[in-house]
Amino acid sequence: MPRYELDHMAELNKIVKGQLVENEPMALHSSYGVGGPAKAYITPKNVNDLSRILQYAHSHGIKTFFVGSGSNILVSDTGIDGLVISPAKALTDLSINDGKINAESGVMLGRLVRESIKRNLTGFEGLGGVPGTLGGAIMMNAGAFGHEISNSLVSVTVMQMDGTINTLLKNDITFLYRYSSIDSKSFIVSALFDLEKSDFINIQNKRKKASEIRKSSQPLKYRSAGSVFKNPKPNVAAGYLIDQAGLKGLRQGDAEISEKHANFFINHGKATATDISTLIQIARKEVKEKFNIMLELEIKTFGFDENELLPNG
Repeated sequence: MPRYELDHMAELNKIVKGQLVENEPMALHSSYGVGGPAKAYITPKNVNDLSRILQYAHSHGIKTFFVGSGSNILVSDTGIDGLVISPAKALTDLSINDGKINAESGVMLGRLVRESIKRNLTGFEGLGGVPGTLGGAIMMNAGAFGHEISNSLVSVTVMQMDGTINTLLKNDITFLYRYSSIDSKSFIVSALFDLEKSDFINIQNKRKKASEIRKSSQPLKYRSAGSVFKNPKPNVAAGYLIDQAGLKGLRQGDAEISEKHANFFINHGKATATDISTLIQIARKEVKEKFNIMLELEIKTFGFDENELLPNG
């Protein structure tokens, strides 16, 4: 490791009040269970700790990446050349006052769903069973069964790389299908939601229906990152296109395009990121040739070259 990196790590170890682990395998922080090491994996103790860390990284030009619980990411086998900062297990405050929900970015979606349902608040029940943290869900405008997390959003508080904090109202942000205009260099600190009251039985029925559909259609017993590709059109599912291209069950090493849901690529236990990325290339190539559609990734990737996940040939 170059001298300047050693100096940075020594200084960061002094600055960080939370947890810092050097050369941490990202396989330990990914639902896929794959990925090489990050230079440092940091869980800040609180917002003040986060501010100090970002200011130091910004002033010294250190590459910095934000991840949640790792449920929607694919990290290359070579790892991440920089700092990885996660709010999971740290920024987890959650308060509810009538229909107003204020939650920090490290709150898990499952907890958000449970706590809102307890209070007869409707809007999140379709997200039950969706893994990940609130911060990641907002960045990608996560959704299920016709509801997106932005539907009930009032505002988002973000921290810039220089440590300053801004509050963005919903109208300040563009939300589209699996997209938000929030800068990837802005760290989501917290969000405010406004949910409506509803009948408890009605809410429970919606939650139960969503859960049953998910269990029946998704390969939940295997490691995956959820949907690999975005649906190219509202009425055209990526999984359908991959299925029609004859790719269900295709394996590369210990990775497989699921027989149950073709937009889920699963790890049977010993897959590598290269195995999964090879399946991504094949799926894109075959769907492009058959339907003239280039599938767009829904998962977030780290450590890959620009063209590494595009079709070969």
